[in-house]
Amino acid sequence: MKFLKNLGLFVLMVVLLVGWVLMPWQGALAAAVLLALWMFLFRSGAQARSVTAVGISTLTQRLGSSAVIVVGIAGVVGVLVSLLAMAEGYAQTLRNSGSLDTAIVMRGASANEVSSSLTREELLQIEQAPGVARNAKGEPIVSAEIVVAANLPVRGSKTGDSGSAQVRGVSESAFAVRPNVKIVEGKAFQPGLRELVVGKGAVRQFEGLTVGATLKLGNQPWTVVGIFASGDALESELWADANVVSDTYRRGGGRNSATVKLESPAAIKAFGAALEANPQLKVKAVTTLEFFSKQSEQMTKILRAIGITVGSIMAVGAVFGALNTMFAAVATRAREIATLRAIGFRGLPVVVAVMLETTLLALIGGLVGGLVAFVVFNGFEASTMAAGSVGKLSFSLAVSPGLLWEGIKWALAIGFIGGLFPAVRAASVPVTTALREA
Repeated sequence: MKFLKNLGLFVLMVVLLVGWVLMPWQGALAAAVLLALWMFLFRSGAQARSVTAVGISTLTQRLGSSAVIVVGIAGVVGVLVSLLAMAEGYAQTLRNSGSLDTAIVMRGASANEVSSSLTREELLQIEQAPGVARNAKGEPIVSAEIVVAANLPVRGSKTGDSGSAQVRGVSESAFAVRPNVKIVEGKAFQPGLRELVVGKGAVRQFEGLTVGATLKLGNQPWTVVGIFASGDALESELWADANVVSDTYRRGGGRNSATVKLESPAAIKAFGAALEANPQLKVKAVTTLEFFSKQSEQMTKILRAIGITVGSIMAVGAVFGALNTMFAAVATRAREIATLRAIGFRGLPVVVAVMLETTLLALIGGLVGGLVAFVVFNGFEASTMAAGSVGKLSFSLAVSPGLLWEGIKWALAIGFIGGLFPAVRAASVPVTTALREA
């Protein structure tokens, strides 16, 4: 019988936790309102309120044991939110790199620019497809681009380590296609010359990327003439004239991709359909927003999996800490709880009171952990290899409200588990036994 009771309690706990994890903040708010109404409108709720008030009033006498719960849960939430902020920042940076009114065209079977190739003839046909925006001169706004890798010394490395930087050869239309790219220092490169403009992210990652500096790319000297900002993944790149990059790396007249300015977001359908219907082309066009969103999926999943795994391991320790603390708290209040039950208090108010006490401590821990993660890591600069890229991607960790809510949910879930079993025991021990043991 005892086994079946414990099994039923375990199943109930699992069901409640699954529901809690999937619950949006609106559902949690509704549950809190219903609990408050029960505590103020019903007799059993009023009993739970009274027992809770007594328990909370004694927290100052148990600061050491209460701090165990708060600090343990704060550590779990802080680490979890920080790791998930890495995934959020990575995905956000790539999503910001795309838009609905620009499209990227690559070889049909290619998953990324590196594995794609377009001939000069294909590029000419892409430029003439319907839906392509044109400038004041009537010229199609298309940037045919080539992507290569360059090894550069990593900033701050004491051992002289080098890292892979992505060099993008672009056409004169590149800045018209991406109006968010702005030169913030120096000037733009001149077509036909070995000149580079470098992103702010690349400047943070690699040594020597200052205006006027000389680099060796493809065994040729290049001059950095400007620094640009874009607020997205492009800031991790080095830009130069596509023809000069192609000649330096002996890539011929072909390109890896073509980035196209569309007449409107709706033009992607006609543009993509025309390219697919052309028997001379084996290409596929998608909006840059869709392209970069897909590029972020795999790495985002990996980073989230790491965060949840580490958080889960730490959560186990926090649960045991909460269990020990609450069992000890219930034991010290055994006579008090037994007396309340003897004068007519039911078991449910006792269970709710003990769990509310644990939940309060868990909420404090969750808020502390989330606040620390926000203060320390929100906007923190990091870099990693981008999926399908030949260079490092610089991005900022993003502690969003959604992540903070996720951390709070984890904190409350830990508090729920840590308080459930001590609460049930407090309510189920016979009154005579509790008075004898106290």
